[in-house]
Amino acid sequence: MASAASSRCPCVIRVLSCTFSDPVFPTQNGKVAIVTGGTEGIGYQTVKHLARLGMHVIIAGKSESEGQKAVRKIKEETLTGKVEFLYCDLASMKSIRQFVQQFRAKNCPLHVLVNNAGVMLVPERKTEDGFEEHFGLNYLGHFLLTNLLLDMLKQSGTHSNNARIITVSSATHYVGELHLNDLQSRCSYSPHGAYAQSKLALVLFTYRLQHLLTANGSHVTANVVDPGVVNTELYKHVFWVVKVVKWMTAWLCFKTPEEGASTTIYAAVSPEMEGAGGCYLYNEERTKSADIAYDEELQRRLWTESCKMVGISDETSRLH
Repeated sequence: MASAASSRCPCVIRVLSCTFSDPVFPTQNGKVAIVTGGTEGIGYQTVKHLARLGMHVIIAGKSESEGQKAVRKIKEETLTGKVEFLYCDLASMKSIRQFVQQFRAKNCPLHVLVNNAGVMLVPERKTEDGFEEHFGLNYLGHFLLTNLLLDMLKQSGTHSNNARIITVSSATHYVGELHLNDLQSRCSYSPHGAYAQSKLALVLFTYRLQHLLTANGSHVTANVVDPGVVNTELYKHVFWVVKVVKWMTAWLCFKTPEEGASTTIYAAVSPEMEGAGGCYLYNEERTKSADIAYDEELQRRLWTESCKMVGISDETSRLH
């Protein structure tokens, strides 16, 4: 299925995105959302649009100053006070657990969780817990966060209005390989390989999660989105030559962060997605992910290993 990724010329994506019209979604008054990495780029635009629809949105991020700056700016742009920042470093299992405790203390429901934050092509380095950074932050951080918030999502979802989990992956997952015997890329580190593996893991995780939610009759759906090629700060670790080319062609070949956020917003609030889970969405349409992502045995094995790595029990004690 790698050809599906290679066939997506970013320049074509940009031109096509210009033809999109802003959809009109129903108001979301009374609903609560958490968006990781909501201080800039796609995450920021996601927070702004959800707040504009009336949602109470919590930005989960690791920079207090950037978080408060984003909150002030969104309040000014949307004229709503329903945005706040809570500290959460996805590269720290301890920080994630503390964030969940803080959120629980608010005694509010949770209708939408957007797993958006991530790093891309960073040099080889480890998280606080000793995980390779792409895998530890992009994948394991969101895996733990989602599992710790599952009970609140289940309590908030109803038969006619499911709670929703939206995870941001990438077309890079089409060329990703999951090395179950070396998830930390210790044998041979490649920034591109590690990033692609983390994005493939997010797709496998989403499909397995939806299977478990469905099996247990939970009113929660889990979907994964591909934002396309977006002009964001994620490219700060690429070679300088690539940065120059990006700077020269971004206006033509890249989506804006607002355009990149459109599919995430669609998955979070569109009536068309009510009750629909286990989908891979691109340009607000359901499409096929990499063939390997549908391997149920691989999904199961990754889930079990992930539970061990983050120190939680397997799904049987939590999803029943």
